[in-house]
Amino acid sequence: MRKVLLIDTSLLCVWLKVPGRETAGNNEWDFERVNQKIQVEIAKSTTLVLPLAAVIETGNHIAQAKTANSESKRIASEKFAEIMTYAADETTPWAKFREQIVLWEEEELKNLQNQPFQGEHLYYPSFYGISGIGWN
Repeated sequence: MRKVLLIDTSLLCVWLKVPGRETAGNNEWDFERVNQKIQVEIAKSTTLVLPLAAVIETGNHIAQAKTANSESKRIASEKFAEIMTYAADETTPWAKFREQIVLWEEEELKNLQNQPFQGEHLYYPSFYGISGIGWN
């Protein structure tokens, strides 16, 4: 079974350096920590997945970011567009958006509920990580 890393909205915003969203998880996750974690997983050939909710929410966070530095907002937006293109094209290590549907099939949901809680909320198949709940 391949390992899948679901990147939730909070971590994605930190990774993109969205103004006003530079940390997540009670300030435990900053850019350096998120980036290091993602790079380690890429080195392990982990597949990266952006849940649809994270795509929608992150787009809203970028659009609504209040900052005097419009350049930082533009950079976050361009990086976000790049990541979405990689995911749509299934450029390694990204999974296509359509592949996510299997995570919500009956058998997968049953498997998820039986998995132990994983405190970092980063690893599939943790129910908490896949659903986006439990961050705070």
